[in-house]
Amino acid sequence: MPLQIIPLGGVGEIGKNMTAVRYGEEIIVIDAGLMFPDEEMFGVDIVIPDISFLIENKEHVLGIVLTHGHEDHIGALPYVLREMNVPVWGTGLTLGFVKAKVEDHPGLLDQAEFNVVEPGDVISVGSFKIEFISVSHSIPDAVGLAIRTPAGTIVHTSDFKFDYTPVGGHPIDVARFARLGDEDVLALMSDTTNVEREGYTPSERLVGKSFDEAFATAPGRIVVAMFASNVHRMQQVYDTATRCGRKVAVVGRSMAKNSAIATQLGYLRIPEGVDLPLGELNSTPPEQIVIMSTGSQGEPLSALSRMAVDEHKKIKIGPGDTVIFSAMPIPGNENLVNKTINNLYRRGARVIYDASEETHVSGHGNQEDLKLMLYLVRPKYVIPVHGEYRHLTKYAEMAAMMGYGPDWVPRLGVGDIYEFVNGKGRHAGRIENSGMVMVDGIGVGDVTDIVLRDRRHLAQDGVMIAVLTVDRTTGELVADPDIVSRGFAMPELEDEMMEKAKEIIMAKFEAVVETDPDIDGDDTMTIKMDVRRALGKFIYERTRRRPMIVPVIVEV
Repeated sequence: MPLQIIPLGGVGEIGKNMTAVRYGEEIIVIDAGLMFPDEEMFGVDIVIPDISFLIENKEHVLGIVLTHGHEDHIGALPYVLREMNVPVWGTGLTLGFVKAKVEDHPGLLDQAEFNVVEPGDVISVGSFKIEFISVSHSIPDAVGLAIRTPAGTIVHTSDFKFDYTPVGGHPIDVARFARLGDEDVLALMSDTTNVEREGYTPSERLVGKSFDEAFATAPGRIVVAMFASNVHRMQQVYDTATRCGRKVAVVGRSMAKNSAIATQLGYLRIPEGVDLPLGELNSTPPEQIVIMSTGSQGEPLSALSRMAVDEHKKIKIGPGDTVIFSAMPIPGNENLVNKTINNLYRRGARVIYDASEETHVSGHGNQEDLKLMLYLVRPKYVIPVHGEYRHLTKYAEMAAMMGYGPDWVPRLGVGDIYEFVNGKGRHAGRIENSGMVMVDGIGVGDVTDIVLRDRRHLAQDGVMIAVLTVDRTTGELVADPDIVSRGFAMPELEDEMMEKAKEIIMAKFEAVVETDPDIDGDDTMTIKMDVRRALGKFIYERTRRRPMIVPVIVEV
C-alpha cells in the first residue's frame, strides 16, 4: 500500500503547520497550527488550514500528534476538534497550553481526549508506530517524531536547533537521531526556517549573559518584550532579576496565562519573593522593577504597544526606562515593530532591539544545524517544511551540496500529495480542497476572497450610500435622494457636485418608473444597478476615485 505525505499547511509559508500522513486508508495528523493575518486581511483574527480533506475522511483519521506548544503548531486545534473528536498526543507543557486554548470553546474540553507523552515514548496508532524524540527549541518539551510504517520510516524534526546547554528541559537527543540514521530512514521532514543563515544557532544561555549586562546598566524600570510561550526566556528573566535584586511583574493576558501554566506544571521556577503583583508597581522603586510583556511583534492591542502610545492603564513609559525586544520580528511584522520602537523613543525610553545586543537567539537551526541533522539521519528522501518557498529552495540547494539531487528533495505545496511505493517517491496529484480558512470573531470560513475584496475596497476608497425613499403605494419618490459618504469625501462636497449626483440618481429612477410604474423586485434591482454604474462613472470623472457605491431603496 502507498504511504502518502500531504501538507495541509506550513510549506511555502510561515505558520499554520499541519501535515497528514496516510498509509492505506489510515491517517495521522502532525500538528494543527495557525497563522496570523497579513495587512491585506482586513478584520481577520487568525488563519487556519483548510481541513476539508480531513473532514471528508474523518472516519479514517486516527489522531493528532503535536510536536510542541507554539501557536503555529497548536493554534488551530480547537477548530479541528470541533469538526472531529479524535485523540491528541503531546508532551506535558504542550497539552497544558492546548487545554487553556480549548477552554475558550464551550463544551470542547469535556469531550476531547488528550494523552500525555514524554521523549522516548513509543505509541502504536493503527499501522503507525510513533516515537517521540527530544529536540531543543525556544519552548520546553519540544519533540521530533520517528513514524514507522510498513512502507518505511519518516522522521519529522519539528522546529529544532542543536543546543547542548539548554535552559531547563532536555537537550536534543543527538544519539537517537544518529541511531535512526542506521535504520534506513525513508524520508526526513526538516525545519528550514533559518536555512539562509550561516553557521550554528547560538545557545539560549547566551541571552542570559546579555540580560546580565543590560539589567546591570539600566537606571530604572526594565521592560522585556517576548513571545508569551517562550518559557526558557521567562526563566532567564526571573533568574537575572534575582541576581540583580529586582522583582518581576507580568503584563499581558497571554503572558500571564502561559507563565501560570508553566509554573503549575513545573516548567517555570519562580524564585521566592521575586514575583511582583501589578498592584504594587507604583509603590516599588523603579530600579527594582522588571516587567515581562507581550508585544514583541508590535501587535496594536498588545501591552507594549499600548505603553508605547501612553494608553496603558497601569504602566507609563518615560525617561529612565529600558525596553528590551527579546524576539526577532516575524516576516511581515517589521513595520509594526518599528512603529512601536519609534513610539517608545518618543516616550523617552532606552530601547534595545538590535540583533548585535544578543538579547534574542532563534529557536531554529541555522545552516550547520540543518546539515548536521541531515548527516545524522541520512534519509533516502528529504522533504523541507516550515518555510516560505525561498527557504525550501535554499534547503534543496544545501542538500545538493551533500549529495541529494533534485529527485530526492521534493518541494511540496499546500495540498500536494507525495507518495511512496516500494521505497520510491513521486508526486501523486493534489487533494481537492486545501489552503487557508479565515477566522473572524466567531465566524470560521465565512470571510471569503469576495468579502476581503470588499473590505479592501472600503479601506482604500471608502463608501457612498445613495438612499431613495419611495412611496410604496404610488411608487413615487417621497423626497430628494440622500447621499451619505464614509471614508470618502468629494472635494468640499461642492453643492453643484452634490446636486448633479442627485439628478443622476433621480434620472435613473424615473427612467425605470416610466417603463413600469408598478415597481417590483426586478425593477428595484435594475434601479440599484443603474444608479451604481451612473453614479460611479460620474464620481470617477470628477475625482478620479472609485468609492464603493451602495444604493438603498426604502419603501414608506
